[in-house]
This record gives sequence, C-alpha cells and structure tokens, in this order.
Amino acid sequence: MSDFIVNIIHRPELAPEYAEKVTGQGKVDDIGRKSLLDESESIFRFQQDTAHNNGLKTTIQITYASLFSDEIVDMVKKDHEKYGDEIGLSLLGLPCKQFREKYKTKDFCIWMFSMAQKKQIVDDVFGKFYEKFGFYPESTGSYYMDAELISYIKEKYPTVKCAIATCWEEGPKAYHTCNNSWYTFMDGGPWNPWIPSKCNTHVPAASKEDDSGIVAIPHLSRDLIACYDGNGSNFGTHPQNVLRGMIYEDGEYPYLYNIIDQYRYLEKFNNGYSYNMMFVGPGWLNKLGRWEAPYELLKKSYEDGMAYYGKLKKEGKLTDMTMSEFADYFRNKKSYTEPECALWRDTLYGSKKQYFWYCDPDMRVGMNMDQGGAIFDLRPYAAKLNIPVGIGTGNPTNASYPFLIQDKYRAGYFTHYAGEGTIKSAKFTYEGSEVDLCLERTKGHYSKDGKDTILTLDPVEIEYPGLTVTVLSVFTFTEGSSAIKVERKILDMSDDTKKVDINEYITACYGTNEYSEDMSSLRLSLEGAEGRKSLDYEYLCREEYMKGAENASCVIPPVNTKVILSTDDKEAVGYFKEGYAFSPMFTLGMQKSLGKGDVFTTWLKLQKAD
Repeated sequence: MSDFIVNIIHRPELAPEYAEKVTGQGKVDDIGRKSLLDESESIFRFQQDTAHNNGLKTTIQITYASLFSDEIVDMVKKDHEKYGDEIGLSLLGLPCKQFREKYKTKDFCIWMFSMAQKKQIVDDVFGKFYEKFGFYPESTGSYYMDAELISYIKEKYPTVKCAIATCWEEGPKAYHTCNNSWYTFMDGGPWNPWIPSKCNTHVPAASKEDDSGIVAIPHLSRDLIACYDGNGSNFGTHPQNVLRGMIYEDGEYPYLYNIIDQYRYLEKFNNGYSYNMMFVGPGWLNKLGRWEAPYELLKKSYEDGMAYYGKLKKEGKLTDMTMSEFADYFRNKKSYTEPECALWRDTLYGSKKQYFWYCDPDMRVGMNMDQGGAIFDLRPYAAKLNIPVGIGTGNPTNASYPFLIQDKYRAGYFTHYAGEGTIKSAKFTYEGSEVDLCLERTKGHYSKDGKDTILTLDPVEIEYPGLTVTVLSVFTFTEGSSAIKVERKILDMSDDTKKVDINEYITACYGTNEYSEDMSSLRLSLEGAEGRKSLDYEYLCREEYMKGAENASCVIPPVNTKVILSTDDKEAVGYFKEGYAFSPMFTLGMQKSLGKGDVFTTWLKLQKAD
C-alpha cells in the first residue's frame, strides 16, 4: 500500500452558493427552483461516475438540502453498497427552502451562527441524516469548525471521527479577491491533516487530554507558496481552482499534476507519509460555465484530474481512502507531537523559490529561502488560544489564529522609508556596512536526527568593501521543545584577521489582518548578568541593551504569549526595541562579534504567558 493517501470527497449540494445566482440569471431568487436542483443532481452523478470509472472510492458529504431528495438519498445508498463509498454529513449545503423557512436566515456558514443555533442546526441535520440512513455519520465538515462546535458534535454523536475543519490561509487575501464580500477569515491553521486541540481547532493537540476526538483534514490541498503569496482560492488540487486562476493553456493544465506531485513529495519530510484531498461541490461544474471557462473545459478538467489519481493508484503509487478510513490510518501513523513539515518548491512560475513550513502543537512556522531562511510567518500555538467565533460572541466572522510574524499583513523585510516589518532574520555588519540575510538567496535541505528536524541552508557569501564573508545557517526544531535553535557559523573570511558583528533579531507584533493592534499592554524585558531590565510598551521608540544577556523577551497579553530570544553565549549583548505608532512593532535581539570558524547559537522560544 502506498502511503500517498487521497480523499476524494463529493457533496450533492442541491442549492450550491456558487451556482444559485449563475443558473438563475435574470430570474427572481428562488432557492428551490427545479432547474437548479436538477442540474446539481446531474453534476453530482457525473462526479461520482468519474471517480468510480477511474477505480476510486469517495466520501459523499451529503448536505441538509439533499436529505430532502429521495433521488439523492437512494443514489447515495447504492454507491455506498456498490463501491464502498462513505456516507458522511456536510455542514455546508445548509441553504434550501426548508432551512430558510425554519431558521429565517440566509446564513450558511455553521461557525458563524450563535452557539445555541449551532447546536440546534447540528441536531436537526444529524437527526435528518439518521432518519434517512438509520445510522449516524463517521465524518462531517465545513469550511471551518470551531472547537466548541467540534466538542459538541463529538459528545453528542461519538461516531464522528473525521471532519473537514479549516481552509488553509482563507483570510484577507481571499476576501480582497472576492471584492471584499467573502467573510470567511480562517488564516493560521495547518495545511495538512492534524488532530485539533480542544481549545482551538487550528492548534494541533499536544496530548490525549488535549485531543478533541476527531482527525481534521483541510478544505482543499493548497499550493504552499502561491496560496500564501496570493489568493488561495486559485491554487490547489481542485481542478476548477486551477481554471479560476487561469493556470492553463489550450485546454491543458500541467500545474494541476505538478501540485499533486508536490504533495506526493512531502513523504520525504513526514516519515514516509503524504496526503492529498479533492473536495468539489456541483456549483463548480455549472452548465453555463465558470471563471471564463466553458462547461466542456470544466468537465474535462475534472475527468483529467480523476484520471491522474486513477493512474497513480493503478501504478501502486496512491491509496484512496474514505474520510473515516483515513482517520484510523492517521491515528496509527502519527503521534501527537510529531511535526508536519513541507519543503515546498515553486510549481507555478518555474522559479527556484522555496518555502519551508513546520507545524507542531507549539507553533506554525514559515521560512523563505529567497530571504536567507528568514521566518516570515509565525503562529504561537503554545498559547492555546480559545477564540470563540459566531453571532453573540462579539466575533461573528474572524476565526483566524493570530500571528506574531506575517510578512503579507505586516510588511516583512521593510522597504518603505521608515519603520520595520515583521521578520526573523540576522544582520551582519563590517566597518559601518550592514547586510541583512533577507537580501541573500539560498536553498534549504531537510534532515532528521531523532527528535530533531533540521533545516540546513546553503552557505551565502556577503561582500563588503575589502572583505568577503561566508555564512552557514542551521535551524533545528526539537520535538516538544517549543523552541527553534538557530546556528550561524562563519565558514570563511577573505581576511582571517577581521571580525564581523552579527545581530540575530526578531521583529514582531500580533494580529490577524493588515491593521495594527493596540500594543500598550506589551512588556519588554532583558535578563542576564546585569539583572533584569523591563519597560511597558508606550510607543516611545525606546531601546535597552545588556551585556551578558541570557534572554530578551516580550509578553503579549492579547494573545497570551511570551516570545523569548535567548543565548548561552556570555559575550553576547541582548537588546529590545520598543517601536512607535508609525511602526508598531517590537524587536528582540542578540549581538556579538564573530571571526572565521566562530558559531553563534540562539534559541527562539514561544510560551504561554500566564
């Protein structure tokens, strides 16, 4: 059996949000219109047949609307019996005539309802499912499912073992490319399957006690460069996403196969295991066409995508599973603290760009080899933030997990005339000339040593007037440590008698979007040979330094996080910088002079603040 596992998921969504307006152009809004229902049913049948013709079984995430269709229910039962397809229950596809009449709303995202409504809807939908099939489902899902909702479902319907629980990087970037109309904010979660913590769906569980009881899978397998850099809705292993992104020519789309192969390649970084999913509702295969693509191309892309999965299966390179089968597999394959890693290459533009992604119960980290291995995205899972979402919580739409570093929303390596952006990097200075490693392109190499995940970068050459310095960077993530060990070694210098100054730093803040948050509750500190120095953040642009500092830290109460930059080098000088209103960041750093052969080691650690 191949350990490239694929979930093919279909939902017979009789009133899909993408198709309703298209099929009804020029008509009065009628969610029960027969033409819409008939078309959706025929598209679902086409999807099922296409999978089965390629020897693939599916998980049918039946919707509330389709539970009122005897034809769909009968079709689903037959496919379950004949092909072994799983009958799951989607919490998407709520809108239908019956739902709107009962709940008096056009809302359809389950996590946005009040908790009382969530429970009522879940009981309604699960009850209807049981009425039709005589059992409760083993899988469910939505674009996002908050932790309280998952806990309720698992307690009330313990058969559920797997759920589609978030959509990777579906935040402001997607919102802006939907004409500021798609209020589904859920940045900051894992890109691959995980076991969610009871406290927050985005956070991987650290132990059995922290286990929510389900295995979560993402809504679509995304491109881990293009999706982060741009609109995630255009880049994934969903054929119609690729068409929406206009990533095809003359009816062909090699990018689709390349991204599937990238996911296969991730087995090299994850103990021989890799995963992919395709989750497609009927709205994407609209007979009137979508995304400037005619129906014929929409249909062909789906057939071609399934044919590629079918080919891989025949060659013994793919195992198709239902969602519940995968949940059992995943629990046997992965431990709680085992990280998920991806050394991702650019498959869209043909560049040599690389991102490295790392995720465990304490942190999610993104690193850019085109910026010398700088950390451009950092999420403090160690804080175990409980973030209620939905009507009545004071937070009806924003399910994102906060960042400390995010270079798309907080500038990254700063190119404006003043201020700084969030980034974790190092600067080297010689005789007044400063070079940030963010300006140096390199390549990363993954290795594993026991509990250590190691990313070793190709050495970079820094050229100053009269001096060339070669620097090696090694990042080590030790499972369960909540820390990143960073080693900078001077491999060579054109003049062995010279020294350069290193400034290992992190510039950070907190938030979930582009707009700055109030930093006045933050507290910056230094600890070491001179005792302790601290100040409360007041936007006064203050700095403090300490020779022999052991650590520089910042407590961030709004996200219950303590960020620590530490070293055991007694000659290091630690510092912090406060920032100001135009540049509302904070910076922690460690400085030292280095000669040829010297190594400077620091640790970046995240802790729960309280």
